[in-house]
Amino acid sequence: MMRIVLTSLLGAGMLVLGHAAAGADGADVLKSQCSACHALTPPAEATLDRLWERKAPDLYYAGVKFNRDWLVGWLQAPTRIRPAGYPYFKDVVPTDKGDDVDAAKLGDHPRLSASDAGAAADALMALKPDGVVEAGLYKNEAPNLRMGEMAFVKLRGCSACHAGKNGEGGRSGPALTDAGKRLQPDFIASYIKQPQKIDPHVWMPASKVTDQDIQRLTGYIVQLGGEKK
Repeated sequence: MMRIVLTSLLGAGMLVLGHAAAGADGADVLKSQCSACHALTPPAEATLDRLWERKAPDLYYAGVKFNRDWLVGWLQAPTRIRPAGYPYFKDVVPTDKGDDVDAAKLGDHPRLSASDAGAAADALMALKPDGVVEAGLYKNEAPNLRMGEMAFVKLRGCSACHAGKNGEGGRSGPALTDAGKRLQPDFIASYIKQPQKIDPHVWMPASKVTDQDIQRLTGYIVQLGGEKK
């Protein structure tokens, strides 16, 4: 009986150690592959200079922003989310036909192995600081997708900076063509409501949107990419 008890306890201990090791591996992947460009902890000071100097978007709130399944797939086969690079104005050049993106300046994101991608995704999903996202902001109450699309394309002008359905729209902001797979609904809604609360000094305008605007736009964006939430 004692041997059975000890074996059970040892097995449980091994499971705990296994989880700890997996967590440590994820942290190691983030440190070696992500930390050179992305902030994994909140900055000491959220200044305008920091915004201009950073190399890539912050990841310290990744757990309330991304969907894990998307992260695992994207980290193994990354595609360009920001057509004009980051920040967009550093890779733009004037031409006779207007500003264009200098593709030679755009670097490739590192590709991770399946095991590293899973470990990194788990570590990123654990980054959930309080107060970044307003939980439950998106009500998901049968949104009017037609009105949401109209708000995105015309009324609120989102498509001036963001690509939406079928990749149509602007290139200065991150593409939202697959946003339903990539982003959590409450993050989308919170960012629409007050982008500077999440990303201080960011160039996305803080417009006065009504709750109806938030619901319609979020409802439209979360179904892009074939996802319904």
